[in-house]
Amino acid sequence: MPPKVRHPAESCAQCSHRTLRLFCNLSENASHRLDEIGVQVALPSRAVVFRESQPSNGVFVVCEGLLKLSAASRDGRVMILRLAGAGDLLGLSAALNGLRYEVTAETLEPTILKSVRRDDFMEFLHNYVEVGEKTSQVLAKEYREVFLDARRLALSGSASGRLARLLLDWAATANCGKPELRFTMALTHEELANMAGTARETVTRLLNQFERDGVITRHGATLVILSPGELEQLSG
Repeated sequence: MPPKVRHPAESCAQCSHRTLRLFCNLSENASHRLDEIGVQVALPSRAVVFRESQPSNGVFVVCEGLLKLSAASRDGRVMILRLAGAGDLLGLSAALNGLRYEVTAETLEPTILKSVRRDDFMEFLHNYVEVGEKTSQVLAKEYREVFLDARRLALSGSASGRLARLLLDWAATANCGKPELRFTMALTHEELANMAGTARETVTRLLNQFERDGVITRHGATLVILSPGELEQLSG
């Protein structure tokens, strides 16, 4: 991971978004303890936080930004598994099991993380019952996301349905509970095609079609979903 840089953002205890986020919605005491054991890290776009098969040395709470989690085959093929946004906890499974990271985590935009050493996190987990509860909820959420992603790729009969589901999930990840479905299109069309199991040209054509139909609108790198119901119907 690139060198850690302290950033003058809010602490966990002072974060105004805390109650909107699954893991971060902790008591004052637990939040202060997380501030004590965590180091705030500011990373630029396209920075690698950790790599697949690297020994696990800690977990990372996403404070701001967006990341992609990917895995590679021995012959170099890469599959993007999911996106992670504010409130997500990265490296949790590897830390709990004392194993190597299963994926590579790379930022898609400037990102702020809170890095916590594995030993400190395990002590935090042991000393605060609520942290154990939140950790269980995070694992359950991750399991559901893996299941839904597998279902999307295996059962969705059309590229438009798979892309529609991706856009809805991306908007939900980026907005963290906020009503407006707006996000920065940080993935390339090639990367979107990777996640949707289709070709880059198909993604480009479908995005243009969605925009012509008034389902989405794009302003530079910003994409706004205008008609989530239509995307839901397409995704099946």
